[in-house]
Amino acid sequence: MLTALSLIAFLLEGLLPPMWIPGARLGLGNVFILLILAIYSPSYAFVAVIVKCVIGNLIAGSLSSMVYSLAAGLVSTGLSALLLRLPSLSLLAVSVASACVHNVVQCLLFCAISMTAQAAAYLPYLVMLGAIGGVAVGTAALLLLSRVPVKYFLMLEPTLAPQNFGACVDEDKENNTDQRREM
Repeated sequence: MLTALSLIAFLLEGLLPPMWIPGARLGLGNVFILLILAIYSPSYAFVAVIVKCVIGNLIAGSLSSMVYSLAAGLVSTGLSALLLRLPSLSLLAVSVASACVHNVVQCLLFCAISMTAQAAAYLPYLVMLGAIGGVAVGTAALLLLSRVPVKYFLMLEPTLAPQNFGACVDEDKENNTDQRREM
């Protein structure tokens, strides 16, 4: 379900007018990838990234854009998985770092494939847009985690509950949210 929502957000974002840097996007589909990573496991997140990139680019993109988005998506998801293991980093910080790395990987991959270093001039702007997109994605993921009761995430994949569930969810806060909704 979260992978499908990620794909839908990816496709809907493609309908928005282009930003001032070619190919730049906020990455709203990554909200659901971040949720999968935070709630379930890195392996599920990697599968979701692959599905989102392949199907999304087959529907609305091109083979070349699939190469860039898939490579950058896998690298940034791997970084996120590592950073989420650090207790001192918030989900928002992980999202910002991941978005910045995603954009850097895409730009460097483009420089390597096109054999031109001039595209590297976009790096400062791409990092800035990555930070903005990372804040938007991280904030949306945090809002969903704080507003949607844990039991609904468990219903999506109940077999994972005892192993990985709740990596970024505060159980006490979640219980308070459930109690407020019951009142």
